[in-house]
Amino acid sequence: MAGARITEGAFSMNQGGLRESPLAAGQASGISQRLARSLIGEERAGRRLAIHGRSIAFLCILLLLFFLIPVPAVFYYQTILAVFIILGFVRLWLDAGQLYRWWTGYLLTAVDFALLAYVLLYPNPFWPAEHPPQYALRTGSFVYFYVMLAGLAFSFQPKEVLWGGLMGALFWALGVVYLVSLPDTVLAPSRLGVVETMQLASQEPTLIDIDRAIQDVGVFLIVSLVLTMVVDRSRSLVTRQANLERERANLARHFPPATVDRLASEDAALSQIREQNGVVLFADLVGFTTWSEERQPAEVIAYLRNVHARLEAAVFRHHGTLDKFIGDGMMATFGTPEPGERDAIDALACVVEILSKFSAWNDRRAQRGARPVRISLGLHYGKVVVGNIGTERRLEFAVLGDTVNVASRLEGLTRQLSCRAVISRALADAARAEAPDKAEELLAGFEDHGAVQLHGRSEPVEILIAK
Repeated sequence: MAGARITEGAFSMNQGGLRESPLAAGQASGISQRLARSLIGEERAGRRLAIHGRSIAFLCILLLLFFLIPVPAVFYYQTILAVFIILGFVRLWLDAGQLYRWWTGYLLTAVDFALLAYVLLYPNPFWPAEHPPQYALRTGSFVYFYVMLAGLAFSFQPKEVLWGGLMGALFWALGVVYLVSLPDTVLAPSRLGVVETMQLASQEPTLIDIDRAIQDVGVFLIVSLVLTMVVDRSRSLVTRQANLERERANLARHFPPATVDRLASEDAALSQIREQNGVVLFADLVGFTTWSEERQPAEVIAYLRNVHARLEAAVFRHHGTLDKFIGDGMMATFGTPEPGERDAIDALACVVEILSKFSAWNDRRAQRGARPVRISLGLHYGKVVVGNIGTERRLEFAVLGDTVNVASRLEGLTRQLSCRAVISRALADAARAEAPDKAEELLAGFEDHGAVQLHGRSEPVEILIAK
């Protein structure tokens, strides 16, 4: 088999979710990068949703103000709302032009809260002065800060949400400090009851309740912290789910769907090393090395992918486990990691399908003058050792034992016997025991060859061959 041979009868593959080889680690790194790009995409989508939502809300408020506030005072608020809308579309423009930097969101968030604090606390210059500036703290307008904060949750960035909480608290506190500093401001006594505060406020138009202002800022900071934790938790859950799907996808590359479901639901499905009956299949391309020397790398890879896709489909269709692709060949097993009631018959059916599919493929290739694909197969049934092996640094699922060696030797024997497939008598007998009628149907294309002596093995092996 080009590029690979057996070493001490051991063939192994990485188990999804465990420590991986450098190559697998590189692939995992690539997947992590794709995950990071996906999160960035979700962040951008969240920002667009938040901006469109708040723009529509501001437009509705802008129209409503025409009916609530007289001219020219209404133009002041409409101008401020227009600035908010423009700031939102500045974010979209930066996103669309790939100009959005890590600090852009923080800067625009600070501007948003600064502008909102200014609008809520500074009196409209075009509005008749019916109330002093300190009266702004009695209107309950601070609730709009929560609306602005909630919009930041769409950014999917916990740090930006926390930053928004800090900026909102800072600018509101600065506004309160400004109002307190006015010469006519009257401060309510500390820890004054609600009724007493209301009575005092009716007598003092410039009264400011510092305790309430501190409470507003404190609760706002607490809510921003909780919302930050919620966004962070959501982000972690999305990342964890993506990683679980990646691990499941990795398992699906090796195991049939039913086995993937079991492995994904159990914490240590492969941790126990055990001996059991199983089938080992080796497949190889004959003459591939010579053919590939005359071809461009891209053509060689495309050819191999085409071959591997056909082999993989046949293995999975018959409930086998794809152990690995080895250069231009493949190793697959049946009855691993868990033995079944039809492992031998499934393996035999897989071999027959591969031979049939490749014959049909060669017929189509011949019609267009292409070189035929020569596939060789070796199959043996017997005891195998399965389970996780390795160290804490690298843990792998492996299939080992004499059955692995015999299957590989049988595949190599196809050159000497000028045939496409060699299967052991042990496999044929196991298939007959599982499903006699089906086995006889599948074995119709095979002929007895008798016993052969395999290199490195003392006992001969009885085989059947398919021309």
